[in-house]
Formats: sequence, C-alpha cells, structure tokens
Amino acid sequence: MKKAVFDHKAKSSLIKYCFFFILILASTQTFAQTRGKVEVVKDPLVDTLIAKRFTLNKETGVAPAVTSSYGYRVQFFSGSNRKDAYNAQARLQRDYPELRTYILYSEPNFKVRAGDFRTRLEAEKLIQELRPSFSSLFIISEKINLPKADTDND
Repeated sequence: MKKAVFDHKAKSSLIKYCFFFILILASTQTFAQTRGKVEVVKDPLVDTLIAKRFTLNKETGVAPAVTSSYGYRVQFFSGSNRKDAYNAQARLQRDYPELRTYILYSEPNFKVRAGDFRTRLEAEKLIQELRPSFSSLFIISEKINLPKADTDND
C-alpha cells in the first residue's frame, strides 16, 4: 500500500515540474525582443552642407586639422611669486628654445610647464635632462597643442 502512495506522489511532482518547465518556456517566448526598424528623420540641408564642406576642403586641399589632443607636459616650477615663475620660464627658454612653455595661475600659485609630448616616455626624457637645473619636476597629463604636420614630403 505504501508503494502505491509513493508512486502517486512521484507522478504529481513530475507533473508539477513539467508544468513549471512549460510555464518558464512560454514566458521566455512572450518576452523575447524582436528586431525593429529605425527611421531617421532629418533635414535634407544637412546632407547638402556636408557635401559642400567636403568639396570645399577637396578644392582647397585643406583637411580639417586637429589642433589639440591629450598628452603630457613637464611641470618644472610651482610657487606664489610671479617674478620667480617668469625667471624659471626664461631660464628654460634659454636652454631649450624649441620647447613651448606655459604659465598657469591657480590661486595662489603660478605653475610653469613645458612641452607638448604625445607619450610619457618623451616627457621622462626631458625630466632626465632638466633634473640638474630644477628641483621639483612632475609629469602632468593634460590637453596639449599638437605640433604642425610637415606636408612637404618630397
């Protein structure tokens, strides 16, 4: 008699599991996403302006130039005295006339930075050269001015 009760409970639990599985399967099908279609509504003048800009750049031979990007600069002076900041800038310009220098004022300090380096390694090389002349040298990551591209590749 116990065996019959056991078989009856096994069948009902099997039915419950099958019903649960079918329910899960059906719910995933009803919530599945379908691919849609995207329609872009824009003014036809946008295409005209883009085409006109392209032809103007092609005629003049001028490509839209990027003038700035992110890179590195070497900070070689930081202090509250303006005169000392300009003296440090002049001293660096005397030794390295090809380097661009920048003076920033962030209250209450003046910061003098040099170079427009694309890689950190280039900035490290300058630090090694400046170490005997300046005591506090830091590499700062910021927006830099890119050097002008050489278009004369003859």
